[in-house]
Parts: sequence; structure tokens; C-alpha cells
Amino acid sequence: MPSLVFKAPATGRREVFELHKRITSIGSSADNDLAIAGGGLDDTHALIQFDGRTFVVQPLSRRGDSLVNGRKVKRHTLDHGDEIRFGQLDLTFQLYEETEDVATGEAADRLRSYEQIVAFSKTLLEAPDLATLLESMMDSVIAITEADKGFLILSEDDELHVKVARNIGRENIEDAISQFSDSIVATVLRERKPLIVSDALHDDQFSASRSVVNLKLCSVLCVPLLTRDGVQGLIYVGNDNVVNLFTQAHLDTLSIYASQATLIIQNALLTDELRLDNRALRERIEEMRFGTIIGACTPMQSVFRRVEKVAPTDVSVLIQGETGTGKELIAREIHDRSNRAKGPFVTINCGAIPENLLESELFGHVRGAFTGATNTRAGKFQAADGGTLFLDEIGEMPINLQVKILRALQDRRVTRVGENRAEDVDIRVVAATNRNLTEAISDGEFREDLYYRLNVVSMTLPPLRERGDDVVLIARYYLERYAREYGVGNRKLSKASVIALRKYTWPGNIRQLENHIKKAVILSEGTTIKPADLDLSPERLTRILPLNDAREIWQRDYILEALAVNEGNRTRAAKDLGVDPRTVFRFLEKEQGRDEEA
Repeated sequence: MPSLVFKAPATGRREVFELHKRITSIGSSADNDLAIAGGGLDDTHALIQFDGRTFVVQPLSRRGDSLVNGRKVKRHTLDHGDEIRFGQLDLTFQLYEETEDVATGEAADRLRSYEQIVAFSKTLLEAPDLATLLESMMDSVIAITEADKGFLILSEDDELHVKVARNIGRENIEDAISQFSDSIVATVLRERKPLIVSDALHDDQFSASRSVVNLKLCSVLCVPLLTRDGVQGLIYVGNDNVVNLFTQAHLDTLSIYASQATLIIQNALLTDELRLDNRALRERIEEMRFGTIIGACTPMQSVFRRVEKVAPTDVSVLIQGETGTGKELIAREIHDRSNRAKGPFVTINCGAIPENLLESELFGHVRGAFTGATNTRAGKFQAADGGTLFLDEIGEMPINLQVKILRALQDRRVTRVGENRAEDVDIRVVAATNRNLTEAISDGEFREDLYYRLNVVSMTLPPLRERGDDVVLIARYYLERYAREYGVGNRKLSKASVIALRKYTWPGNIRQLENHIKKAVILSEGTTIKPADLDLSPERLTRILPLNDAREIWQRDYILEALAVNEGNRTRAAKDLGVDPRTVFRFLEKEQGRDEEA
């Protein structure tokens, strides 16, 4: 079993800590897997990570230097015998248990076996796929035990499957299921203990077994692959020509090998599964992709069709939707599909620039136009000449600048601040807002003439909570993207995470979803992303209401909407709703009673 060997600061005794987790924390705090007081360590001083193939040490502390074999490191792949120093603490990494006497006989054989295990572990890094990895593993097992055949048998969905069957010639064995003893396999799986059968045909326990008799088995060695959840499978090796081939040394060696192999197999199977999932995900994303945008729901498909129709024209477009719904992506898609695609796409956030600087940002200025104007500078309108100008958050545009924007759109001419001469600009304008501009017009905060100049064609982006399974598809896209970007290996969403993603209301929409995924990729300890990793605890999820309650809420909102459209006229609202006016009156009386109670 891989381990760390060290001298405990408190007692001075030699101690061995076995590394059986994917991530092992080391530090002075009792919360760590390996907690060591008195060694000059920080609360959490370092991590040792096992990816199924290699152990990597990653110091977290900035106190002093972290050394491996006397050299300062930030991250280091460990080899057997590496000397590690944290603070005043010295540790030795052991991939396998060392023997005291290795000069001759059984100890020398065992050392050679251990060396083969180490060599095998290194070759795994070069295995291009799961099948090659498992075949390489069985070839190594056969060499270690001097068997003439070997089988890797795994349990999947409560059924046994022969994953690999190899012979001493490094060839696959045909009809593998009939080449080993099912009674020996059943015994090892039931008892969860390794087993040596030195002479199967004359063994008290197995000599009557039909498979042993039919196969004329001699020597068999079988070791279970144990996990915390049970038995993952087993490694079975045999020799049909030599009795008493396998010794206790072979059993001990293969047992150590099996503990390492279990982690390797688990990781390899998961990696292969994730690779297949990611391939399917990429194919599905490509099917659902509209340029750089992912969307399969009906509202987004409607938006895509509208973009395709309007993009080749030069008309102004107004994109509406909540913050984080992807308005800029749609604007860029309109530009990329237009005749102006080779021209610039220029963005300005009208709500992020102070009012006293916004005019200069839009139209430019000449030197000396105002304090700090040391150079003549072009504005966004001039920069977008020949292309598209995206006016984001147009609803935040100060009212006094709106008339200048309107004039620039009408005349296609702009004048820099501090200058009288106008410049021609050839631009297409796409604007976006998360505000209700018709209400802003009623409140005197937005010019009606500018609204109609911008709103030649409009499109509304649905919030993420109304996009159904799009939220899961987008989450998986970001998961693959950031796992690759941060170099953390493949990641997948648990079933509970998929449910949580669907149930959460996502007030920040896609931008919020991206941030949750990014955080989960960085902070999660395993390959499976759980709801806690996404910071989606049960109390944050939308509660499912009883059907009658949900129906009442919907009906209330719909009646209030009908009243608003009819400016509070109850008779007209009742007519539009197709109900008796008394129904609306009773509803309002009920609402008034609720308000008084509140």
C-alpha cells in the first residue's frame, strides 16, 4: 500500500500513514487526514493527490520552502523513496513496503515483483485508452506471478464481465468465460479474501468442481479488488501445467498490486465513461449550437430563426431580456451573419460609463475639449465604421444624450466633443436592455422617438429558468470547458446536481450558472460534481407547490395582468378574460382582504 513514513515530532517514533484516498490533506489541524502537531506545519500545509495512476504532492503553505529530495517544489509527481520536507517535518514516500533483507531467495523475488509494479505504474501514463491500459495491466500480472494466463473480471450492474483475458504470449484469449473456474471465482467474491489453490485437481474444496475437472486446472491464484463500497471484481491467474507454482510471496505481491490496481481501474473506467459522455455531449452541443450560442428550447429556437432573418439586413435591432441571458452573444451573432461580418463589432455599456464621459466615449473628442483631453480621440461610433455598434444597457442612457444618439442614427453623422465638423459613419446599431422601455417612456426616462428608431426589429431572450433542459446542456458545456482550462481532468454532474440545476431559479441567468460551474470545478475534490459543490443547497432550490396552490398563483397573476392592460377597468378585463364581471370583483375583494391582513 502506498504510504508516508515519518518520525512523529511528539514521540520520536517511526510512523507509517497509508495513502488510500484520492486527496490526502496534511497539516497541524485535526481536520486533516494526516494531522501532525509540533512539526512547524500550517493548519493545512499540503495535499497529496492520486489520479489513479500517480501520486502528486502540492504544497499549500507559504511558510518556508517545501522540498522534495532537497529541491524546492510547487507541485511534484512522487516516485518511490522520494524525501519530502515540510517545515521541520521529514517524510518518505513509499509506493510499496520495503523489505529488510533483499539479498537472496524469496525476498529478492519479492523485490523484483515490486520493481515490476513500479515499472508498470509508469507505463500506465502512456496507455492511450482503457483497453490498452487493462491489457497492459494483465500482461504485467502474468509476468509478476509467472502464470501462463490471467483474467480481469469486473462486476457491472451485479453481473460479472471478463474485461481482459490474456496469455503468456501477450495475446487475447478467445472464449475466456470457459477458461477459468467459476467456483473459485465465486468463493473469492463471497469471502472477499485472496486465495491460492496449489493443486486444484486434488484440492479438498475444489476437486469436485466441474470447471476444475473439465479444465484440468493445476495452480490458481485469485485476488479480489476491494473498494469501500464492496468488491469491484478480481484478478485471476493460473497455470495448467505446474502444481504448487504460487507461493505466499506471490499472494502478498499480487495483493499489494491489487490495492493499487483497484484505484487505477476505478479511475480508468470513470475516465473512459467521462470521455464517452463528453464525446456525446460535444455531438449534442454541436447539434444544438447556433454559432457560439447553445439552446434547444422552443423560445431560443424562435430567437435563432429571427436572427437568421434579420442578420442579412441593415435594420436596427433591440434585444431585450434579463441580465445574464446572453444579449451580447445574440448581438455578435447578428453581426457575424451579416454583410458587415468583416467589419468591426464595437461594444459600449451605456450604464457603466459616467455621464460626463459617455458623450466623449460615443462620439470622440478633440484635444483641449475638456480638462484631461490631451489628445484627439475617436469615439465608438467612428470605431464601428463599416461594422456594427452594440449599445448595451441602452435603457441607462442619460436623457440628454438620447437626442444626440437619435440624431446620429438618423443622419449617420457624428460630431466629436469640442468640434463643429461632422463625420460620416457607416454603421449598423444593435441595442440591448434589461429594462421595460415602454414603462421608461411613460416615466419620462426614455425618448419615444429613439425607442422606435432602435426597435425596428425586437427580440426577447427567455430567462434561464424558462429554458428547460438547456440549463443542464449549458452546465455540461461549461463543465468540460473549465475542467480542460484548469487541467483538473474530466468532471461529470451527479444525478442530484442535474435535479438541483433544473430546480434553481437562476436569477443571474447564464452568467450566474457559469460562475457556479467554475467554482465547482476549482473546489470539488472528486470527479463527480455534487449539489454542494455547485453551492445549490436544498434551501436555495425552488419549492414545488401543490397543484392547487400553483394554479391559484397563476390565475391571480393573469387577472392582474388583464386589469393592467385594461388600465384597471374591471368590466373590460372581465370581457377579455371571458368571465362574469362579478368574478373579477370577488377576486379584488379577496386581494383587498389579504392586503389588510398583511
